[in-house]
This record gives sequence, C-alpha cells and structure tokens, in this order.
Amino acid sequence: MTTERVTVRVLLLFGDQAEIVADVPPEDRGEPERYPAAEIAAATDIPVSDLAGQRLTAEVGDEGRLSGWQRA
Repeated sequence: MTTERVTVRVLLLFGDQAEIVADVPPEDRGEPERYPAAEIAAATDIPVSDLAGQRLTAEVGDEGRLSGWQRA
C-alpha cells in the first residue's frame, strides 16, 4: 500500500487539541480538523506551546486521518 504524505499547518491550539489545515491558500482550504496536540508534539519534538503556526507533514491514512507527523 502506498502512503501519501501531505503538508499541513497547525492553525491554532484549542484546549489540548491542535487544529490542522492543508498548507494551501486559505481560499482552497477545507475545514480544520482536530488532533491531539501532545501526539503531534511528541512526534515532532516541538513543544505543545510552540505548535501553532508550524508547518508539518503527515501521512494520510484510512478515512483521511493523519498520522506520522514530521517537521516540514
């Protein structure tokens, strides 16, 4: 199975969740999706408090869920 890797941005933090959007112009973006901020921070070695605004890559899995977070 081939895994697709996409570039995303952490739009903002909402409680313990990070709002993730595609790294495309705002007019081309869909709705943000929320993922556990601690999971992303652990995978990327970026402190949770510094996640907002970060550009990352992630693997697209089943049903479009993202995982395998890495710094872009």
